[in-house]
Amino acid sequence: MTARILVIDDDRKITSLLRRALTYEGYTVAVANDGIQGLQQARESPPDLVILDITMPGPDGLEVCRRLRAVEEVPIIMLTARDEVPDRVAGLDAGADDYVVKPVALEELFARVRAQLRRREVKSTTSLTFGDLTLDLGERVARRGEREIELTTKEFELLALFLRHPRQVLTRDLILERVWGYDFGGQTNVLDVYVGYLRTKLEASGESRLIQTVRGAGYVLREAT
Repeated sequence: MTARILVIDDDRKITSLLRRALTYEGYTVAVANDGIQGLQQARESPPDLVILDITMPGPDGLEVCRRLRAVEEVPIIMLTARDEVPDRVAGLDAGADDYVVKPVALEELFARVRAQLRRREVKSTTSLTFGDLTLDLGERVARRGEREIELTTKEFELLALFLRHPRQVLTRDLILERVWGYDFGGQTNVLDVYVGYLRTKLEASGESRLIQTVRGAGYVLREAT
């Protein structure tokens, strides 16, 4: 089935270019030129992926992203001219799955679109387990023993990465690349923030810490010593 992509951007030259290019790549493309219209279209005809600018009239892209993320698991790619580190952090914290700075080569954007759609298409009922921690890849829910833990999209992807590499030290750059799809070069604390979120949820009933900090390197999933 053809994937449906919703492009939300107030720059009509950009939306026209992306509509033509993505349609040529085989996608069905819808366009909205402000945040309100984008949210309406997303509600009326849920897309498989959203490409979203930040600076727009009405609710800006960050607010649109937060509203979409509150009700949908749709992949969201921020495509914006705002290239400062705080802008990238704000976009990812709002719930974006990827952050791309304009101008971008269409081939790179297509690759990022394909990567996000592959993640969405993965349907699995298998689980990853470490000690009393289980992550159901189909339900996208974690459990410590019998306690169920709800996760956001980024928390799920981060925990899945740890569970796929137990007792292996994962560097900060590797985690950022695998989970956020962008090389932050250690310039942001977004990883530390999300590790903190996960620890809070995984240890909410007094359970032992499983995600350990390796100073100067990164993090590792292993039993506390």
